[in-house]
Amino acid sequence: MAVISASSTFMGYRRDNGRVGVRNHVIILPVDDISNAAVEAVTNNIKGTIALPHPYGRLQFGADLDLHFRTLIGTGSNPNVAAVVVIGIEEGWTKRIVDAIAATGKPVAGFSIELNGDHETIKRASQKAKEFVHYATAISREECPISDLWVSTKCGESDTTSGCGANPTVGNAFDKLYELGSTLVFGETSEITGGEHIVAERCANNEVRERFMFMFNRYQDMINRWKTDDLAESQPTKGNIAGGLTTIEEKAMGNIQKIGKKCMVDGVIDKAEIPTSSGLWFMDSSSAAAEMVTLCAASGYAVHFFPTGQGNVIGNPILPVIKICANPRTVRTMSEHIDVDTSGLLQRDMDLDQAGDKLLECMLATANGRWTAAEALGHREFVLTRLFESA
Repeated sequence: MAVISASSTFMGYRRDNGRVGVRNHVIILPVDDISNAAVEAVTNNIKGTIALPHPYGRLQFGADLDLHFRTLIGTGSNPNVAAVVVIGIEEGWTKRIVDAIAATGKPVAGFSIELNGDHETIKRASQKAKEFVHYATAISREECPISDLWVSTKCGESDTTSGCGANPTVGNAFDKLYELGSTLVFGETSEITGGEHIVAERCANNEVRERFMFMFNRYQDMINRWKTDDLAESQPTKGNIAGGLTTIEEKAMGNIQKIGKKCMVDGVIDKAEIPTSSGLWFMDSSSAAAEMVTLCAASGYAVHFFPTGQGNVIGNPILPVIKICANPRTVRTMSEHIDVDTSGLLQRDMDLDQAGDKLLECMLATANGRWTAAEALGHREFVLTRLFESA
C-alpha cells in the first residue's frame, strides 16, 4: 500500500493566507546586525520565542538590498511562523519588513532602537512577544491535504553514496509528491555544472527552459568575471573528493538525481522568491548548505529533504531539515544526525521505492509534529546570502 495518495493528509497550521505550516514559531527578527543584542534579549525574556541573529543589514544596496529584504520578509511570512516581532535600528526599514509580513495576515509588530534605546525597545518588544506566544499556543493543528505541503531539497557533504543512494531516494519521494500536486523546489546552481543540459531538457516549456538557462549562464558569467578557470577545492569540495567525487560533472549527476524521473521543471525563481503555482521549481541559489536552506525557508517551504554522504549537521530555525544518508559508515559514526537510513540500498536490503517510502513516512511524522534530528540537537543555522560588498 502506498505511503501517500491523493487522500493523504497531515495535521498542520493553516494561516490566514491559506498556506499551511508544520511548526508554530514566534520569531524575533532583526533587520540588521546591530539589532542582534536586542533580539536575543527579548528571546531570553520570553520563552517560546526564537531569535534569528545575522551579520548583515547596513549599507547594502541594489539587488543585494532587495535580496536582504526579500529573505527577511519571506522568513517572517513562512507558514511555519505564527507571529513575528521585528527589531531594527531605524524606523523606515523596520516598517518595510513589518508591512510586508502583515500583508499575509500574520500578527507582526516592529520596534526601532533609534530615539528609544535598547532598554525601552527590549521592554516593549518583550511585552508584544509575550502576547504573540499566548496567541500562537492557542492555535490548533487541523487536517490538511498532502498537496498543501511544500517540500524543498538540497544535498550536502556529498560522496559516491549520495548519487547512488540518498539523492535518488529524494527523487523517488519527489516523483510521488509531484503526482499529488505538491509544491517542490531544488537548486544549487553551481552543482548543476556539466549537467545543465539534462535539467534544461526536463523544463516544462521553452519559457521555463530559457529562464533556467538565464540563471545558469548568469552564474557562469560571474565565475568568468572573477577569472576563475575552475572551482578547485570549492566544487567539488575536499570532503566530496575524499568521498570519491573527482569532478564537478560527477557531483552534478548525483545532484540531479534529487528531481526523480517523472518531475518536470515547471518554473524558475530567483533567490528567496515565492513560487506562484504547484509543481517542481528551480531556484537559483548558493550550494552552501545553510544559505540555501535559509533561502528555501524564505521562499515559503515547510519541510526540507537533505541527503548527505559524508555527513552534515545543518538545521534551520523555522524549517525542519530531514537528513537522509546511504553511507553505512556515516550512519554508524553520525547516527544522531540521520533521520532516514537508506544504506540498505547499497547493501541490497531495500529497493528505491522502499527507500522513497521510508523518507515519506519520516516526512509525514515531521509534518505532524515529530522533531527532526537537527531540531532535537539545536541546530538553527540561519545564514543570509550576500551578493556585494557594503557601500
